[in-house]
Amino acid sequence: MKNQEATQEMERLIDAFPRNMVEAIKIGQAAIRSFKAKPVRNVLVSGLGGSGIGGKFASQLVWDKCSVPVNVVNDYRIPAWVNEETLFIACSYSGNTEETMSTLEEAIKRGASISCVTSGGKLETLAKKHGFNMIKIPSGQPPRTSFGYNALQQLFIYLAYGLIDDSFVTHLSAAAKLLVSEKDAIRKEAKEIANTISGRIPVVYSETYWEAVAVRFRQQINENAKTLCWHHALPEMNHNELVSWAGGSKDYAVVMIRTPEDHPGTAKRMDLSKEIIERYTDIIIELKPKGSSRVEMFYYLTHLVDWISYYMAVEKDVDPIEIDVIDYFKAKLSKG
Repeated sequence: MKNQEATQEMERLIDAFPRNMVEAIKIGQAAIRSFKAKPVRNVLVSGLGGSGIGGKFASQLVWDKCSVPVNVVNDYRIPAWVNEETLFIACSYSGNTEETMSTLEEAIKRGASISCVTSGGKLETLAKKHGFNMIKIPSGQPPRTSFGYNALQQLFIYLAYGLIDDSFVTHLSAAAKLLVSEKDAIRKEAKEIANTISGRIPVVYSETYWEAVAVRFRQQINENAKTLCWHHALPEMNHNELVSWAGGSKDYAVVMIRTPEDHPGTAKRMDLSKEIIERYTDIIIELKPKGSSRVEMFYYLTHLVDWISYYMAVEKDVDPIEIDVIDYFKAKLSKG
């Protein structure tokens, strides 16, 4: 294996995910004790990459609980409706993500209530200067592997603003225990799936209600396994992409995320979509979660797909940590 050291480090980081969750709960609980929160009428979360997926993840977990609309932006700009009644959550693991800092600058001008999740950088400096609410998480690892720390901090921010109750804490603790107890089974399933889809272009489908997991899966396959991948959500996929499977082939491997919470209409659509896609490719895998709550199932699936991306990297013998092309890209951007 050419990339043994990097592979072992990524294995260690993914294995630490449940422990990160436990530590993150303590971090969040302590941080929000000093928060200054006021009533808000909407929420906008800003973040990119490994930080941005936390916003998508948390927004879907509070979908049926939060009393105000939640939106996520992965851009330099923010929508016109952001004002002094907006809770603006800036998420940047490094604290230096230029798109996030750009949106934060505009949110400050609009008088939004600011909360930050970061490990340091310019974002921490700015938060301290202006007295913004901030949750600081541990630094020193690739942003995508900090998911166990950063995503759930947003739930604590929602709690601090009175937008949700604290029942999620119990579910998060249970999720961490579940991942530990199912560790061997998760890794075994992940390795089998990685071996099956290796050499193909993965196509990930989920219900809209669970799209955050599909996004996470795609991102991890992109970065860890250095493999092209795409995802789509049902039922929307049935109104456009399904037609394109007429040009499908065995070059593709389909992974469908199926859960007990899938809407009956969408579940039926999943079954029929599978029947149609089977005409064009011989690999269609269904991922199913374990857990007794939505939070537990979300985290179970997330940990499972992280391990799948890891074993795909092992199968390809690529460095699962390096992102040289992104580093090069950022360096070129900084030169103007």
